[in-house]
This record gives sequence, structure tokens and C-alpha cells, in this order.
Amino acid sequence: MLKSALGYNGAFTAPHRAAALAGRDILEAGGTAVEAMVAAAATIAVVYPHMNGIGGDGFWLIKKKGEAPIGISGCGRAAALADVAFYRKAGHVDAIPARGGLAALTVPGTIDGWRLALQHGGGRLPLSDLMASAIGYARDGTAVTGNQSDCTRDKLSTLADVPGFAEQFLVDGAPPRAGHRMKQAALANTFSHLAEQGLESFYKGNIAAAHACYLEANGSPLRLSDFHSFAASEVAPLSLTTSLGTLFNMTPPTQGISSLMILGLFDRLGITEAEGFDHLHGLVEATKQAFIKRNAELGDPDAMAEPAQSWLDAAGLDAMARRIDRQRALPWPYEPKEGDTIWMGAVDAEGTVVSFIQSVFWEFGSGLTCPETGVFFQNRGAGFSLKPGPNELAPFKRPFHTLNPAMAELSDRRVFAYGTMGGEGQPQTQAAIFTRYAQFGQDLQQAITAPRWLLGKTWGDATTTLKLESRFPANLIEDLGQAGHEVEIIPEFSDLAGHAGAVVLHVDGLMESASDPRSDGAAISY
Repeated sequence: MLKSALGYNGAFTAPHRAAALAGRDILEAGGTAVEAMVAAAATIAVVYPHMNGIGGDGFWLIKKKGEAPIGISGCGRAAALADVAFYRKAGHVDAIPARGGLAALTVPGTIDGWRLALQHGGGRLPLSDLMASAIGYARDGTAVTGNQSDCTRDKLSTLADVPGFAEQFLVDGAPPRAGHRMKQAALANTFSHLAEQGLESFYKGNIAAAHACYLEANGSPLRLSDFHSFAASEVAPLSLTTSLGTLFNMTPPTQGISSLMILGLFDRLGITEAEGFDHLHGLVEATKQAFIKRNAELGDPDAMAEPAQSWLDAAGLDAMARRIDRQRALPWPYEPKEGDTIWMGAVDAEGTVVSFIQSVFWEFGSGLTCPETGVFFQNRGAGFSLKPGPNELAPFKRPFHTLNPAMAELSDRRVFAYGTMGGEGQPQTQAAIFTRYAQFGQDLQQAITAPRWLLGKTWGDATTTLKLESRFPANLIEDLGQAGHEVEIIPEFSDLAGHAGAVVLHVDGLMESASDPRSDGAAISY
């Protein structure tokens, strides 16, 4: 059985080995956890492009020893020209297109998130060191993973004709095979430029000008002024105190509030045993309660009726918990969200813990890829609604985000950072890992490896069933079905269940890390 990696000097986990090694190398060179994360974030943007890229958004939780955590929101806003009338004029009344230039309507925020995060944990190593791994892989090539190959094949019909995509991510018009050496020369030049001119040059220099021209030429409402005006922001994370400690997550427009609500509701159920009917049914029903409120009210915080932190008030959670039937499933489905993402975690020798998530929304985002820079743009703005509500499209508005990096300071003062990709499944996988490790005392790696579930859909899947990996016991599957859950069996280690990871810092300095066997990742503690 796989076990957690243990060490005292540093820890890093990522869903691609190259990113984990890039982070480890920075830690070994004396860099901070934040610097290690920037290096890994750049690297994984090169080697795992179907899951993330620098044309997307990113969010951070950073906790220094003895201090409260801070949040960094690298959430791009909609273009000044992006409104309902713009899309109606382009012939779209019901929904924003998911691919192509019209889908690329929010400024990529992750790079400025790196910049702001480095103000809270940089200064040890030059930016050129942090970009070196990404530059090398982009220039010299990286081996395409089976995950990327399969994903490209599955989504080819929606991506093949998007400008710039085929030239960068296809081989003679077909998906690359696993092991193909994928070179990204233009992207290597972009990272070299950032290393030399600074991360702010992504928004104010030649890169921004090239992107603005390319986006406008391909129908996007983004303009150079949108890049010039963008800045990431520091936020106070949402927090919830439970019987196990204090939990933290990202503010709206992310669904971090959903992740906290699920665990707050489950804490009220008083369940004492893992892996049985009570555990799974309780978490699934808590998820439904959280998602009902999320779907109705969550969006740009400036447009919400009440602040998200108030959703965590004890009286409100008590009332929601009373709605959970401990024996019967609440009838479902609802309208799900999609998303493709990476999560990574780090701990350094000074005791700083980082939880980081980066995404382009769907696999390869909009697909629109600038040949001059090698950057493809997220389609996060496709999640806006063209109908009235908290997520209705408007200029400079922030779209609903499935992204949410998680962290907890447990009652015994362990600091636990954890997360996953998987869009709709992120809060659910977080709940599985947290309860298994923090509540029921499982080994960290065991908590991630154990079979998982997904209520609803992600990765473009069409069904809204309760999906269970086939490793669950037959009697448990039967019990869930008899309780009214519409059960669907998925492969034993399924991408639908996410690519999770976690790091833990103990009071005595011990560092644990774990990675998901469903991904191409690695966990390193040394």
C-alpha cells in the first residue's frame, strides 16, 4: 500500500512529477515555499497544458508559521466591452460559447497572482531561477502524458478548428501519442521574457500587446486596456471553526464557501466511522445542501446579496443540517459546473505552508492559442450567464469559479493544505480527504488513494448521477442505491474523481506529503 512521504526539510506535491521536482529543487536551493510554488506553477503550465496554463487564473492560501493565512486572488475580470449586448450582437442569446475567441473574455489572472504572492514570500532567489525549469521543458520538449493524449482525443471535435490550437497541440492534425516530445518554443520565449522583464510585463509590455491584438482579431472583447488595468488582490480567506480545528478557503467568486459548508454540515452529523454508509451518504447529502445555496446565490462578491462568510454562521448551518435525511437521498439533479484544474501544495523549512490552484476552466480553456507567445486563453468567462442573477455577465465582473485551495489548522496545530482538480468535484474530493485524514485518522496517502465519488458531472460528462469508483464494496453500493441515490459505477481509479494532493506540517517539524495515483504526479518530503 502506498504511504505518505515524510521529511523535515521540505515537502511538495503536484499532479505532474516535473512540477513536483521543480518545486523541490527550489526548496533545496534555499527558496521559500512561495518561490517553489511559482517555479512549479510555471513548469506545470508547460508539461500539463490540458489542465492549466498561464492564460488562466490562480488562487493562493499562504500561511507563515505563527501567522494567520492570507489569500491571493488571481481572478481575471471580464473585459470592459463584455456585456450581454456584445454577445447578443454576435448572435448568442442563451449562452456564451465555450471555445474560441468569444469564450476568451476575462483577463488571465494567474501571473499577477504569482507576482503578488512573491511579495509575501519571495526575495530569496531571482525570477530567472524560478522560470528555468519551465523554460527548459518548453524549449527542449516534454513527454506528452497519456492523460493529455486521451484528453486531446476526447475533446478534439471542439478544439481542432480553434485558431492556433492545432499548430501547438496536434501532430499532423491528430492528437499526440503518449510519449511524444512536445516542444513549445514560443512559450519558452514568453517565460524567458518574464524572467528578464518581470511578471508585470505580462500585462503592460510586448506580451500584453501581442495578446490584445490576437484576441481582438479572433472576436474576443478583451483589449490592451483590460490587461493594463488588471491586478491580483490580497483577501482574507473564509474561515470555519469545527470540532477538528479551523478551516480556511478562498472567497467568492470561487466555490470555497461550498467546501467549508460541506464540512461544517458533516461535522454536525456526529458520524464516528469512516467508509460506511453514514460517511458517504452524509457527505453527499451535505454536498447537496451546500450546492443548492451556491447555485442560487454565489457569484462576484460585489453582486451577492450577503457576504459569503455569513453563510457559515452557526444558526444557518444548524438549520441546513436538520434538512439532511440520514437514511434517504434528496432527489437530484441540478445544473452542474465544469472545470479542469491543477492543485499543488508546499511546505518550506521555515514552516510556511502553501495551497495553490491554477486553471483554464475547461480542458485547454478556450483553445485559442497565440502563435507569437504560445499562450492559450482560459474560457472561464463562458461560465457567466446571459440572464439576470448573481453571475450575469457585466464589464469587469468576476465569473463563478470552481477553483478553491483548502487549508486547515487542526486542533493539535497541524497545518493541513489539500486540494484537487475536478470542477464540480473539488469540494467533494476535499471533503473525502479531510474527513478521512483529519477526522478518522487515516494515513494521508491512504486518504487520497481510497475510492472516491462524484455527485454530478465534470470533465464534460453528461450525467448527474452519484458516481462511485468500482473499488467500493458491493454492499455499500447497494445500500446507497436503496437509499435513493442514482448510482453509476466508474473505473477503479477515475479522472472523474479528481487529481488530489496534500501536505501537512506537524508541530515538531515533520512534513507529510501525498499525491494522487489518478494523476501523473509525485509527492516529495525530504
